[in-house]
Amino acid sequence: MSCDEDPYIFSSDTLPSDRRFLPPLANGLLGWRVYSNTMHMGGVYNGEGGRCHRADVPCPLTVKVETDEPAQHTYSLDTHTGIFTHTLSSAIVTVTQSLYSHRYYPNLMVMEILLVRQMTSEEPITVRLVSSFTPQSKDIVFESGPDYKGGSHIQGKVTTAEFPGGSCPTVHLIWTHIPPTLTLLPEQSQARWGFILVVANSLDTAEANFDEGLNLMATGNLRPSHEKAWKELWLESQVEVAGSERLCKALIGCMFYLLSAFPSIHDTSSSFGGVSPGGLSNGGDGQDYWGHVFWDQDIWMYPGIALFYPKLARAVLEYRVGTIDGAKDNAQKQGFKGLKFPWESAVSGREVCPEDIYGQQEIHINGDVTLAFQHYLYLTEDLSMFTEGRGREVIYGVADYWVSRASWNPEEQKYHLLGVMPPDEYYYNVNNSVYTNTVAKFSLQFAVELADRLQHPAPKEWQEVAEHLKIPFDQEAQYHPEFDGYIKGHPVKQADTVMLGYPLGLQMSPEIRRNDLEAYELVTDPNGPAMTWGMFAIGWLELGEAEKAQHLLEKCFKNIQGPFQVWSESSDGSGAVNFLTGMGGFLQAVLFGYTGFRVQKKCLAFSPVLPNDISELCVRGVNYLGSQMDWLLRKDEICIILREQANSAGSTQSCDLQVILKASGTKIPLTPGKPVTFPPESGCVCKLAVTSSCWPL
Repeated sequence: MSCDEDPYIFSSDTLPSDRRFLPPLANGLLGWRVYSNTMHMGGVYNGEGGRCHRADVPCPLTVKVETDEPAQHTYSLDTHTGIFTHTLSSAIVTVTQSLYSHRYYPNLMVMEILLVRQMTSEEPITVRLVSSFTPQSKDIVFESGPDYKGGSHIQGKVTTAEFPGGSCPTVHLIWTHIPPTLTLLPEQSQARWGFILVVANSLDTAEANFDEGLNLMATGNLRPSHEKAWKELWLESQVEVAGSERLCKALIGCMFYLLSAFPSIHDTSSSFGGVSPGGLSNGGDGQDYWGHVFWDQDIWMYPGIALFYPKLARAVLEYRVGTIDGAKDNAQKQGFKGLKFPWESAVSGREVCPEDIYGQQEIHINGDVTLAFQHYLYLTEDLSMFTEGRGREVIYGVADYWVSRASWNPEEQKYHLLGVMPPDEYYYNVNNSVYTNTVAKFSLQFAVELADRLQHPAPKEWQEVAEHLKIPFDQEAQYHPEFDGYIKGHPVKQADTVMLGYPLGLQMSPEIRRNDLEAYELVTDPNGPAMTWGMFAIGWLELGEAEKAQHLLEKCFKNIQGPFQVWSESSDGSGAVNFLTGMGGFLQAVLFGYTGFRVQKKCLAFSPVLPNDISELCVRGVNYLGSQMDWLLRKDEICIILREQANSAGSTQSCDLQVILKASGTKIPLTPGKPVTFPPESGCVCKLAVTSSCWPL
């Protein structure tokens, strides 16, 4: 890539030979891989229990443009605007086909065709629109409805509910007629056509959105309103590096695809269906984990988004709140109290994993969900999420589950968690997974902390179990075994024990941190899932070994499939496609690795380390307690600009931000619009100074 190319635009003169790696277009509600016959809608699943999967919805915009004359083809994804473009250039005409999922109006998908005459002629110019659309789905029985304002209409219900007695969602499609050909008349130098598709759960919503789409086309605001919404998103976040064009482009792709999986920042519907590993574009029957939501959302994708977008972070938490009843049912079926969030979740929160052992044993999901809530509170101090938003029910319910799930071992005088599967899924039915026990301990401690904050008397068992829960540790080897009986040197699937340091934040000496990293790096499956090496990179960055971290992070590039920066789960291209989990891990390695950001109860701490080939890192729009900050990290200086200062979301407390240099204790206030610069070796932490009425630090 030349230096003058825009890193936000991914272009090619050919499409990938493996059509799984065509670019996905999504907006948090609708997802579609360009030219695919099927698309998906958030929250629309078909099949009961373990057969539940995202319902395939036929896509009327499955159209390819063809010309009679030889033409040069260019395919381009502009991540500034979320628009995919196919351009055909011949001697007589340039044809531009644009496709996008509308960023502001999530029920809308759009196709636009522009014909531009390239030579003076009185002949008409005709292009073909070749459609492979059929109004059928194996998951939904569609029937034709009456045309609406010139638009075709089909409607249907999925065939099977997620659980007995559950509802079967309805899907309505209304779209403008797409002719087989388009003609540029002799007197025309150019002409433009627009086609819209509306997908909705009710006829009223479908018709209202179709009306809106027609109005936007009539006033010329269809595309501008979409581009404006993407511009607003990008103004709130930027992660760019200087020194590595490949890394810069990879980061942009990660942010783009992750943001595409989340709802609009203007969305007030509270109907967000969560984020699955392959996003909304994938997840049909037997494909990309069936569109289910895993810990991938809460641990891997959420942190990088939450750092910039508190509204989108809250949408993730609201999704979990919406599944409380299902989580309660899961716990009861296991014979325990409280809430057991499903290993694989759809809409109801009941377990939909096709294999029972995962839902029964991979219980660390409970702590993963709690960690996201804790992260959100420390970032925003938004207590309304925990009161009116029912977040406390999640935290307290998880705590009750841990208490009822733990077993007292009189010999060790410790509580044990028996018969579990750790994040490393090569092992099952093991005791005291060190990751599971640690995340359980921390979620119990957070439940006590939140209860105190909300003046709710916490059951003494929460603190009791937290204090006495076994955290496996090998005193002789000075490292954390993955579980009781783990034999050092045995293979592991993915990042597991190395996540104790980050994101869990278990306190340990640099020696132990190093020992954990060295013990597991050598035995981690090189063909394991893509997010793993980002966690190892963060660990080495914590120890100040930037070059070793960079070497591990570069392993992730094997998972990026060109030319549209689509990730595969495994480096050989197999596994889930558009693997957002891997993107989330990669993004965290930069956002929380290079910067050293740690979201803590008392502060947003940072300790930057840049590898030699990265000369500059720009992180724009960090949102901490309602204030937005831009960070510029270089080898010889750190520059922080407080862009705007505000009260924290949902809080009436006022606060001021200041940098505290740990080495000297010097306090430097952050003033909006005034940059603060200091050398990285000074040792610093971005700390909150608050009024006395605020949460005590």
